[in-house]
Amino acid sequence: MTASPLSAPLIAITSNFVSSVETHASLDSLFMYAGAHGDPPEGSKHVKALEWLRATNRHAADPLKVLGKIVEGYMDDPLTDPNYVDEPWKAVSPNLEAKREFCRKFKEVLARDGSLYARGGVITKGGAAPSKTLAQLIKGRDFPAIHREFDRAAETVDIRPREAVSAASNILESIFKIYIEDNGLPMPDKQDLQPVFKVVRSDLGLDPGSIEDEDLKRIISGLFSVVDGIGALRTHAGSAHSEGRKSYKLEPRHARLAVNAAHSVASFVLETWDKRIATKP
Repeated sequence: MTASPLSAPLIAITSNFVSSVETHASLDSLFMYAGAHGDPPEGSKHVKALEWLRATNRHAADPLKVLGKIVEGYMDDPLTDPNYVDEPWKAVSPNLEAKREFCRKFKEVLARDGSLYARGGVITKGGAAPSKTLAQLIKGRDFPAIHREFDRAAETVDIRPREAVSAASNILESIFKIYIEDNGLPMPDKQDLQPVFKVVRSDLGLDPGSIEDEDLKRIISGLFSVVDGIGALRTHAGSAHSEGRKSYKLEPRHARLAVNAAHSVASFVLETWDKRIATKP
């Protein structure tokens, strides 16, 4: 048995869907491409998909990796994105509604299993990376992996928007704290998002007074509001704090805005940090 086996609902929903939209030949090709265990089982398409996934679950080194590759083409299709707006003049591709419904249910089942899907066929256990792993990504400046952490946060906005906001805020906070530690700067007494960002932006020369270009000054000043807003949203509506007497109605669109904004701030800070390192004498 593997450390992260596929749950019965996950196997059921996947086998039901792929057998309904693929031919025998395309099903074989898809599962072999994904690295499913063993030869194609005998039987109908549904039986084949079901038994192949069960065998993979029992014998494959990483069943989640195999499953991710099986569903990647459906999950990463722009037409199945919940924010995609159909264009009336374009013909609708076959099985599009079925694909959209599968993607929605697949995410729900993953969430119940404590897992998340990220673009590129990556399925991971848990809602956020362990802090040690995230710290290693930041210290090693593994940009693709850091971007993937934001992808993981974005994957939760429709089903767990509070957790998505908390995850985005935590990633920013980790980046800022590691910057402070690596550069020997004094850590503020209050180590929330806004105070640590204040130290970082001052050391990186991002305070408005140190920027000559007026257009850039206006954009970078907006970063301060973004970080303040994300920190406040996490406090008032994120999963890390109780709601209190007044319920904050955080919608997926709010969480998506916060995650995307945090991603932009993180990218800019990390790139500015690297430029400083590269230009040091």
